[in-house]
Amino acid sequence: MIARRFLLVCLVLLSAAHPFHMARAERIKDVASVQGVRSNPLIGYGLVVGLDGSGDQTNPFTAQSLATLLTQLGVNTPPGAAQQVKNVAAVMVTATLPAFARPGQALDVTVSSLGNAKSLRGGTLLLTPLKGPDQQVYALAQGNLVVAGAGASAGGSKSQVNHLSAGRIPGGAVIERAVASPFAIGETLQIELNSGDFAVARSVAEAINRRWVLAARPVDGRTIEVRAPTDPDARVNFIAQLEELDVEVAAPAARVIMNARTGSIVMNQAVTLRPAAVAHGNLSVTINSTPEVSQPQPFSGGQTVVTEKANIQIKADGGKLFALDSAAKLVDVVRALNTLGATPQDLLAILQALQAAGALRAELEIL
Repeated sequence: MIARRFLLVCLVLLSAAHPFHMARAERIKDVASVQGVRSNPLIGYGLVVGLDGSGDQTNPFTAQSLATLLTQLGVNTPPGAAQQVKNVAAVMVTATLPAFARPGQALDVTVSSLGNAKSLRGGTLLLTPLKGPDQQVYALAQGNLVVAGAGASAGGSKSQVNHLSAGRIPGGAVIERAVASPFAIGETLQIELNSGDFAVARSVAEAINRRWVLAARPVDGRTIEVRAPTDPDARVNFIAQLEELDVEVAAPAARVIMNARTGSIVMNQAVTLRPAAVAHGNLSVTINSTPEVSQPQPFSGGQTVVTEKANIQIKADGGKLFALDSAAKLVDVVRALNTLGATPQDLLAILQALQAAGALRAELEIL
């Protein structure tokens, strides 16, 4: 009797620790962000010099860019002289301008070859302006590249480790212009969920209103409007406290992510399976080519001819009908799909067919 009571208490404690509604508490900062507090992409075109003969070989824009640069520096080059330089490569420079960035701060930049340079290892990026979508210069990049790779070639053989046509410059850009942020403007802020969900939007508004009465209202399934202090110091403190509030988030919608290029399949724990029957079979085509020599008779004046004899075989494996039982847990769904004995590429078509038949209770997303 005592053992039974002890077991019953354990079951009650486990059910309390793992509620069946699968809701979980998360911070608001983990499920939402403040509207306007975002990063901005930057891009620029530049030249990398100092390469050991591994630069662009026959790219006209590289020679044109080099000639223009030398002219701006007061060096007059004869026509066609820049075509013979092999230690220079044209590159695209990209960076991300973080929110609240100020002039004078440093940014990491990524440098990628634009032409047919063999390697950027050991190169130096010349001064390159980085522009935003509005064509305004927000940063200037320059510095020595860090390329995590190595390569060598001789006698027609080549060996390479990692990628040599791209590299990074840690702290290689200096911010010259700040981006205006609407964070400190107006009496309200917009809180945006990472993914649209009406239930989560309601829960976030309720959590904020429990801390500050009538401070938030959900606008739609993705946006919550929040009244915030107008003083900058008080607003920063308000947002810091708001982001740390806990909110009840329900289980995500059932979803299966399939990558058609790699054949990888990922599904979350909300995926369920209804009873279904699946027949799976493989069709293989094998082509063998055998060379044959046709030898002419002596003194016939003919020539020896090599011909190919092709043998084509088509084999269709018998498709068995598998019964898939209803599965309410992810482990059961995986076990049921494994009984089919199909490859990941075959599962792409099987999962699509199961969803079309109404047996797979999930949303399919193909990358």
